[in-house]
Amino acid sequence: MKILISDSADELGKAAAGRAADTLIQAQARHGHANLILATGTSQLATLHHLVVRNDVDWSRVTMFHLDEYVGIDEQHPASFRKYLHENFIDRLPGLGGWHLIQGDAFEVREEIHRLNRLIAPLVTDLALIGIGENGHLAFNDPPADFDVDDPYLLVSLDERCRKQQVGEGWFESLDAVPTRAISMSVRQILRARVIVCSVPEKRKAEAVAQCLEEEISNLYPATILRNHPDCHLFLDTDSASEWKKS
Repeated sequence: MKILISDSADELGKAAAGRAADTLIQAQARHGHANLILATGTSQLATLHHLVVRNDVDWSRVTMFHLDEYVGIDEQHPASFRKYLHENFIDRLPGLGGWHLIQGDAFEVREEIHRLNRLIAPLVTDLALIGIGENGHLAFNDPPADFDVDDPYLLVSLDERCRKQQVGEGWFESLDAVPTRAISMSVRQILRARVIVCSVPEKRKAEAVAQCLEEEISNLYPATILRNHPDCHLFLDTDSASEWKKS
C-alpha cells in the first residue's frame, strides 16, 4: 500500500485525482477504454472536484459503476447517492461514455442486484475510487464484513455506527430516517480493481485509518484488507493520519 499525507483535504483530493486520472489514461492506452468505480460521501468531494476538470482524460472512453446505494429511497432524496453522482460527476462530464447506477428503490431489490452483477461481472475494473467509513467499512460492508462472498453486488444491513455517520454528515435528520439496508459492492469485487485510490480526509476518520494500518487483517476491521491489494493508494490529510503511529 502506498500512502500519501497532505496538509489539507483539498490537497488530498488534488493528489488523489491526479493518481486516478493517470490510471484512466494508462488504461485507455492499454485497451482503449476504462471502467471506473465511484464512491460517494463527503470524503470524495475534493477528489471528484479535481478529477472532473482533468481534460487529459478522454471521458468518452470511460464507463462508471456505482459503489453502493440505500434501499428504499428515490433519486431525488437529498441522501441519494445517485443524486450525488449526477451532481458531482455525471452532469459535470457531458461527454462521459456511460454509467450504471444502482436503483435502490427498485421494486424487486434482488432482481436489481442480478442486473448489476450481470453488467459488471464480465468486465475488468481499471480503477476504484473509494473511502473508509468511521467504522472501518468499505462501501457498505460493515464489520464483520463478508470477505468471502464472490458476487459483485449484494444486499447488506447497515449497523448503527454506519447509520449515525450518515446523520453526522448531514444526509439525514435523524437516525430513524436512515435506511437499515443497502445494495453494496462486495469486498471481493472492490479488490478486483487493478488500481484502488482511497481518499480519507478528516479527524473523524483517524481511528479507522489507524485500525486499517495497524490491526491484523480481519473482517472486524474491513479496511485492513486493502493492505492485500497489489496497487492500492491511500490518500490522507494530517487530521485523518493523526492517530496512526507510523511505526
